[in-house]
Amino acid sequence: MRYVPLLIIMLFVPAGLLLAVLAPFWGGAISGLAFVLSLVGLYDLLQMKSAVLKNYPLVARLRFLFEHFRPEIRQYFLESDHEETPYSREQRALVYRRAKGMEGLRPFGTLRNVNDIGHEWINHSVAPQHLPDEPITVTFGGSKCKKPYEGSVLNISGMSYGALSPNAIEALNKGAKMGGFAHTTGEGSISKFHRMHGGDLIWQIGSGYFGCRTADGEFDPDKFAETSVDDQVKMIEIKLSQGAKPGHGGILLGAKVTTEIAAARGVKVGVDCISPSAHSVFSTPLELCEFIGRLRDLSGGKPVGFKLCVGHPWEWFAIAKAMKESGICPDFITVDGTEGGTGAAPVEFADHKGAPLREGLMLVHNTLVGLGIRDEIKLIASGKLISAFDMCRIFALGADSCNIARGFMFAIGCIQAQACHTGKCPTGVTTQDPGRYKALVVEDKSTRVANFHKNTLTALKEAVESSGLTHPSEFTPHHLMIRINSREVRSAASQYLWLKPGDLEKSDAMHPAFAKYWDRAQTSSFVFAA
Repeated sequence: MRYVPLLIIMLFVPAGLLLAVLAPFWGGAISGLAFVLSLVGLYDLLQMKSAVLKNYPLVARLRFLFEHFRPEIRQYFLESDHEETPYSREQRALVYRRAKGMEGLRPFGTLRNVNDIGHEWINHSVAPQHLPDEPITVTFGGSKCKKPYEGSVLNISGMSYGALSPNAIEALNKGAKMGGFAHTTGEGSISKFHRMHGGDLIWQIGSGYFGCRTADGEFDPDKFAETSVDDQVKMIEIKLSQGAKPGHGGILLGAKVTTEIAAARGVKVGVDCISPSAHSVFSTPLELCEFIGRLRDLSGGKPVGFKLCVGHPWEWFAIAKAMKESGICPDFITVDGTEGGTGAAPVEFADHKGAPLREGLMLVHNTLVGLGIRDEIKLIASGKLISAFDMCRIFALGADSCNIARGFMFAIGCIQAQACHTGKCPTGVTTQDPGRYKALVVEDKSTRVANFHKNTLTALKEAVESSGLTHPSEFTPHHLMIRINSREVRSAASQYLWLKPGDLEKSDAMHPAFAKYWDRAQTSSFVFAA
């Protein structure tokens, strides 16, 4: 029975020839098609690589066809509005509507079950505020920063040129210019496409030191100083780790290293571009602090910070202790969650490496509060944030600002095809193929970037007003409510333990989360002290 479909197809060859006597066109077409399918089926029967094809010649190919289109079938026809794979239809639709300048209203009420365990909401006030229609900003720059940056509370997260197409980079930067917010470069450095429209830049420097490296891949202070003093560069971010693949260096294959990418990164055309998994400039927490101070001086006093996904808690504690000991604090820390995005990452890293944003952010925030240095450092949260509620929640847990990557990708046309690593992005966002990325029209998509930012902050402003506040920074854990079972609701203030200023300097006030590792963290090494 396994071979019956193939036999039937083979019988259509002579049948088509007989039919050709009466209807030459249709008979010839049927016979020709059956002949080709018969050859395919015979090949399946004789080949030795696939057992399923050998056992079910020709028919088994339907399995591979359906498997190929399974993500699209699921995404467009089967999944519910709230299934997150990784972003739900509801989330994507919200971005598309806001990017197009359409209303983000919902008729008839919520589609969510508010009694589900884990459901969250932000408490409102019976005395709401009315705020002026002005940009919602935050000042980046501690006491040792000579050129603080007054930036938006929502900015574009790091996505490199190389991972994104030139038209995508242009659209994002022009949109940032139009909307008055910042565009993080990603570790691929600053390309000519970042400079075409003059949008504010946060220059991200990874372990490859692209844009400020010597011929052998070491940090070049002269090249850094030359680029960092450019007025378009507003802040510098040292990338320690990325949420989706923490502890894993990036590789851009030589075939993808074009002339423009090579010029931006300071590497050779056609040669594999490798980001080491660790920095060579520093190997201890104190050396990291010294590097922060050095970059701040070389840039003329601009805000300098670092980005990390929290891993070993003692390593983060060691960095925090080094800040206190050296007196050199970053102006900002970007906390990335393991749920963050990437062009490509090993499955094990994407699914099971690094702390989620909530836990990572709260650990960093609590540590800085406990050391009494929280006011010196702004915290930027990054990792699967889309809506104004996402921002409110993360502000309540300690953030001062938010970065979004994939949301802005949706704004310029991404359809979540999840083909970022193939070079065959259907919308031209994550490809270097001119035939594909030229379909992404910069003039149109840049407007959508600005619209998404503007409309999201409008929704944030309304959320702040309705809670009786005047700025998102006033959200506290008391505002965030979480259902923990069918009959009990708690605020984040009571569900989690929060440090008070100076607690980490008091041995009798040790937070349980710090008890095991705090005393074993050392400023002279990232190694766990026995």
